[in-house]
Amino acid sequence: MKKLAALLPLVALLNAPLAAHADPKHPAWTRSANVYEVNLRQYSKEGTLNAFSASLPRLKQMGVDVIWLMPVHPIGKKNHKGTLGSYYAVGDYTAVNPEFGNVDDLRKLVKQAHALGMKVILDWVGNHTAWDHPWVEQHPDWYKKDDKGEIHSVSFKNGAGETEEWNDVVALDYANKDLWKGMTEAMAFWVRNADVDGFRCDAANFVPTEFWDQARAQLDKIKPVFMLAEADDPALHAKAFDASYDWHLNTVMKKIGKGEAGAAELKAYLANPPKTYSRDAYRLQFTNNHDINSWQGTDKELYGPAWGAMTVLSYTLPGMPLVYGGQEARLEKKLEFFEKDAIDWKSYELEGFYAGLNALKKQNPALWNGAAGGAVQLLDVGNDQLFAFKRQQGANNVRVIVNPTATLQKYKLAGDEGQAVLKPWRWRIIVPE
Repeated sequence: MKKLAALLPLVALLNAPLAAHADPKHPAWTRSANVYEVNLRQYSKEGTLNAFSASLPRLKQMGVDVIWLMPVHPIGKKNHKGTLGSYYAVGDYTAVNPEFGNVDDLRKLVKQAHALGMKVILDWVGNHTAWDHPWVEQHPDWYKKDDKGEIHSVSFKNGAGETEEWNDVVALDYANKDLWKGMTEAMAFWVRNADVDGFRCDAANFVPTEFWDQARAQLDKIKPVFMLAEADDPALHAKAFDASYDWHLNTVMKKIGKGEAGAAELKAYLANPPKTYSRDAYRLQFTNNHDINSWQGTDKELYGPAWGAMTVLSYTLPGMPLVYGGQEARLEKKLEFFEKDAIDWKSYELEGFYAGLNALKKQNPALWNGAAGGAVQLLDVGNDQLFAFKRQQGANNVRVIVNPTATLQKYKLAGDEGQAVLKPWRWRIIVPE
């Protein structure tokens, strides 16, 4: 038996609906892929595309497949937040923020990533623009208006039912089909001119699904692209998107980190999902990202000693795992969002941990994404405090046992001679030879 330990009561077969992800087809290279998110401004002291490019060989060694660049576009000046403004207040869809470099720098980065066998996706903000985006003057009819007929800032109901306002951006109006053409052409610009491999689409559920459907179809005519939605609407998977955010699992993980949940809640997550997805819909799994880090907390603050076990689950439960740049250096500060606040790369303490998990996923089809991977079978290990499961695809199977508690737990796997123990917050991964 090959065992991956610290580095890296019910038995039920949990089958998602069997409907296939028929259109679009997932690009073949996504089947065992992971995603690495890059906050360019904070990634290095220089905060440029060229400075980040120097890290590509290291990330290749870590087993990274997809580089997600947070928005690279110029940032609007009008009503901008803080000193440097928000990446998500786009001032020009077909240009690069001079803070980061230029279009040629992006082309070189993509070319270098491709030479190393990695892909690059851009963060795309389709719901809104900066107040001083050229479209505001050129196409005022592409924007939502208030009762006075004036373009207004974005406001919406958040998850708590409260009205939230983003006063540094203005809302686009997708009732105007001319906007659809303009936005799709802007996305196509980067596929044609920089050879990017797809997009992570910000606030994707604020934009009509029909727009994304036709945009994906147009982009795929240039080259097969990968599309990630910052949303969790199953309908987005029908034609437009390969992957969507699994906020539900992340919520359970954070509760475990606070001591408010455990194996029972993980089993409930599998047995009673709040929404139903196609078996082939990829779900993005994560312990952190730019929003969580800046606004909610660091891994240490959110998960404490449970962090490693939660990361293992993000790699071994169905879905596409995400690493936020800096996590491999045990990022222990909340990065400022509107100011310069570079990551301290004092070490790459957790690089081997992530490299091991990336290799585990690639080498075991049972853990692959969507229908290419195996469904989850919960395992009875004689202890309800432990979360244990198996995934199998063909002859390949992986068994995972996680202790989401602060106390030592005993268990017994089928085939074992006697009981074994699992220390607090630890895990065991078993891959038969």
